[in-house]
Amino acid sequence: MEEGKAGKIKLTFCVIAVGIILAVVAVSTDHWAGLSPRLERTNSTCEEAHFGLWRLCTKRVFVRSVDPDGNGCGDSDLPGEYNCTYFKHFTSGENAEIFQITTQKEYSISAAAIAIISIGFMVLGTICLLLSFNKRMDYFLKPAGMFFIFSGLCIIISVEVMRQSVKRMIDSEETIWMHYHYSWSFACASAAFVILFIGGITLLLISLPRMPQNPWETCMDAPPEHV
Repeated sequence: MEEGKAGKIKLTFCVIAVGIILAVVAVSTDHWAGLSPRLERTNSTCEEAHFGLWRLCTKRVFVRSVDPDGNGCGDSDLPGEYNCTYFKHFTSGENAEIFQITTQKEYSISAAAIAIISIGFMVLGTICLLLSFNKRMDYFLKPAGMFFIFSGLCIIISVEVMRQSVKRMIDSEETIWMHYHYSWSFACASAAFVILFIGGITLLLISLPRMPQNPWETCMDAPPEHV
């Protein structure tokens, strides 16, 4: 592999590594979205929540003053009663029924499964990219780029599934949540998509054969055809 080409690949890999870190952080944390109910009176408790792909965390706080716009719990005392529960995707019974109503079980399963597939593509892409540094195995560069593109697409699909989950939750008549906001895990996943997708395309472009500086030289150097 040419020294200049190897330098471009190393630089691209460093950028992709940032995307991989962001994706892993997003998948492993539970701050994709925050939820809060409408509160209209003071001196009462209010429950806020945030969740990710794997668990839902709730916090029950004492409210001192109501938000003038009625958004969320307003000014609250910290700390409060904090509780995190992992989503029981494959259980049945009362807990599963409650989870089905409040967090839309089918959406969460889909988002988590797609995120795991994305992590798998990242691993395959990283392996192929490391192998491509060998002069005799530089043909692994193209599949590495494709794997990182697929990984980025899976991440953004997971983000969209989660977004639809939150929207469906808020629109449901059986939920207590009235307001929502997307948090930093959601932002990490979105940024990971951009970095992985662009990084994968860059690797594909680097893997293309280098064109001659002067196309006429190729034509002049071509052997004459024999009749």
